[in-house]
Amino acid sequence: MFSRPNFSTEEGLIKGCLAGDRSAQRHLYDTYSGKFLAICMRYLKDREHAEDLMIESFMKIFEKLPQFQAKGSFEGWMKRIVVTQALMTLRSNRHLMMEVNLESEQDYSNQHYELTHLEAAELMELVQSLPVGYRTVFNLYAIEGYAHQEIAELLGITESTSKSQLNRARTALKEKIASLQPKTKTNHG
Repeated sequence: MFSRPNFSTEEGLIKGCLAGDRSAQRHLYDTYSGKFLAICMRYLKDREHAEDLMIESFMKIFEKLPQFQAKGSFEGWMKRIVVTQALMTLRSNRHLMMEVNLESEQDYSNQHYELTHLEAAELMELVQSLPVGYRTVFNLYAIEGYAHQEIAELLGITESTSKSQLNRARTALKEKIASLQPKTKTNHG
């Protein structure tokens, strides 16, 4: 009777993948594919393209696994690869090209919005409906936690353009949220 390898620890799972163990690779895929597909869906609207992107991302993860140095979170390291793959896909696909509007820094300001009546799924649906440029910067900043300087470097834009795109995304989201809110009638008696 064969004993199944134990991949209950991250270290054991990584060692198994590095050794080319198919069951370790399958376990890694099964563990993270749902999370990574959700990331891919944040950048690409089409599920089929997002699934392709996720598979490409796993191939890149397996390819780069020998470079992982266990100095930080393994999941975080993999997520960075997935996000990078998504950005490369957006850059290389002409029909997915980002429309980045250049504008001065005075066009944005810090704004706060009430999202109390929205479910997370509804909010993600609204984010998905944003233009590609807005959606990409919003995802990188608000969801992935990148700083504007990092976003600017990743996308080949200026820091102020990143801030502007984020502000425009927030404004567009605010308008979409407002249109979903029930209208209250006031009587002026």
